[in-house]
Amino acid sequence: MELPLHVPETRPRPGPRSRARHQGLDGAAHREDWVATEEPLEIRVSAGGARTVTSVTMRTPGNDIELAVGFLHGEGILRHRDQLLQARYCVDRSLSEEQQYNVVTVDLRGPAPTTLDRLDRHFHVTSACGVCGTQSLDELADRGLQPVTTSTTVRADVIAGLPASLTASQDLFATTGGLHAAALFDADGNLLEVREDVGRHNAMDKLVGWALLEDRLPLDGPVLVSGRVSFELVQKAAAAGVPVLAAVSAPSSLAIETAERFGVTLVAFLRDGAGNVHTHAERVTTAA
Repeated sequence: MELPLHVPETRPRPGPRSRARHQGLDGAAHREDWVATEEPLEIRVSAGGARTVTSVTMRTPGNDIELAVGFLHGEGILRHRDQLLQARYCVDRSLSEEQQYNVVTVDLRGPAPTTLDRLDRHFHVTSACGVCGTQSLDELADRGLQPVTTSTTVRADVIAGLPASLTASQDLFATTGGLHAAALFDADGNLLEVREDVGRHNAMDKLVGWALLEDRLPLDGPVLVSGRVSFELVQKAAAAGVPVLAAVSAPSSLAIETAERFGVTLVAFLRDGAGNVHTHAERVTTAA
């Protein structure tokens, strides 16, 4: 089925980079470096005749439509591609031309999803909100998040080789040293797609948004993220059907609990050919 009207991005991808002038601590001469750009993106949803601001996130410009779509998918608002009418940069005349590239509106078919009401509370919650992990997981289940049930398996040696493939594909990281990445591979370790951003969660949203727009959900291969693994990243991976989520750094306790409950194989500290399999180890095989 053809995707309903989708306005392509007109902003250059993967976004501009700024130059910074600095002097070394050892008193070395001033020089200029490329640094990653960080700007706000406001995500709006239009559905049922109403428009709602769902989120403002700090991100690296580029792949903004994917970011907005992927974020809404992870939050259970945009579950299927056929719900999407169009996604576009804002053309509000009250905004400057530059600011129009920092607002994306996603138009949905049909009435506004009931999950939109929850977002006002969600985006004022901090890590000190007083809600325990069990309650957080129960909330995900209540809004319809289903465990990943695919029988896909990935060889341990394939998983061990993912970081090297990701590093070789991170063009912006190589230039700035300041970006996270999320990458999709097939079961043989071939890189299929990668997205970069200053935010780990944004990189994942961009990757999932790409997959939704390409009608490739649920994902059926391992995903590697460049930093530590939080509850939020596992939530987004589970919503996208990711069978194996790997990371080069540590997981949080709630990330492990979320992966266990929602059927995601979580591999962390993936470095130098080794790693820790925290959940659903049955998907990691040692067969040659």
